[in-house]
Amino acid sequence: MFDRLPEYPWQKLKPFQAIAEKHLGGMVDLSVGSPVDPTPKIIQDAIRDSTNAPGYPSTAGSLEFRNAVAEWFGRRRGVTLTSDQVMPTIGSKEFISFLPLMLGLGKGDVIVQPSVAYTAYVVGAALCGAEIISEDDPAKWPENTKLIWINSPGNPDGRVLDVDEMKACVVRARELGAVLASDECYAELGWGKWAETRIPSVLDPRVCGGSFENLLAIYSLSKQSNLAGYRAAFAAGPEELIKGLVNIRMHSGLIMPAPVQKAVIAALGDEEHVASERAIYQKRRDVLLEAVKAYGFEIAESQAGLYLWATLGEDCWVTVKRMAHLGILVVPGEFYEAGGSQYVRFSITATDEKISEGAARLTNALGLTQ
Repeated sequence: MFDRLPEYPWQKLKPFQAIAEKHLGGMVDLSVGSPVDPTPKIIQDAIRDSTNAPGYPSTAGSLEFRNAVAEWFGRRRGVTLTSDQVMPTIGSKEFISFLPLMLGLGKGDVIVQPSVAYTAYVVGAALCGAEIISEDDPAKWPENTKLIWINSPGNPDGRVLDVDEMKACVVRARELGAVLASDECYAELGWGKWAETRIPSVLDPRVCGGSFENLLAIYSLSKQSNLAGYRAAFAAGPEELIKGLVNIRMHSGLIMPAPVQKAVIAALGDEEHVASERAIYQKRRDVLLEAVKAYGFEIAESQAGLYLWATLGEDCWVTVKRMAHLGILVVPGEFYEAGGSQYVRFSITATDEKISEGAARLTNALGLTQ
């Protein structure tokens, strides 16, 4: 009955977690991208002030919510939207996992994901019985493709697609008549050249030519606003597609709670807390990046987001064990499809103290095999 999905991949990390926990200084967990800093007070106040919510909220989101999302897209992403072109989701992973089902996909249909891919895309394919392939080159996407996932900035690799790369995806998706869904949850967390340059959305007019046909942009506030515990996210696209998805969600009872909608409104209206959190992550990233490189890792991509995508040129599980003996838990790239078989993912979402401790262990090891 439940064999459509394998065991949750993080279960495979437990033996290495046990090794790391035996380290004299305890374990430094750099495996999970879960925020550790406080939820900003302005957001806490918003949800506290809206706890009297006896009635059912709108599945489509309140008009105030949808206007706030549309205004944010215009201000931060350079995308002009109406309130009928946005919708709330209960976190982004829920929406990603169930989108193929909501689109009516099934056996004989193909879903495309990146060669290094967030784990939820394959879940969606498995739930509806569709075939999933990993391919970055739009020219190689097959004719029976019905849904294409792109992820920029990427998880786990932090790859950012520029306007031309994203535009090529849109052009090919329209040739195929496929829905192109763009997972953009780390767009406010760019580093290097992307720190001062807007990371493009699939709905950016430079990318889509001003037409949203068969396009979806998905965004989450878990990372930029420390709202992982609130399950606060949204999607945007053409009105008819949004309307259809909202109808299915209405039948299914997939509704963002009214207090969470109020929290999202407060979060989107305040840029100060996002800038502050970005500065915190920048500091942590700088500390960890220097140590990871000193140990001997080669860093690939990692242009944005909350991870370092790193390799020692060996099987990822060998590296995971190597790090575990230093008391550091990292994620094997194998979790993210075959393209990650020699990589591991370091998260920068740990506390300042844990990041510094992990960096010290890497630096002190001097690249010696443990």
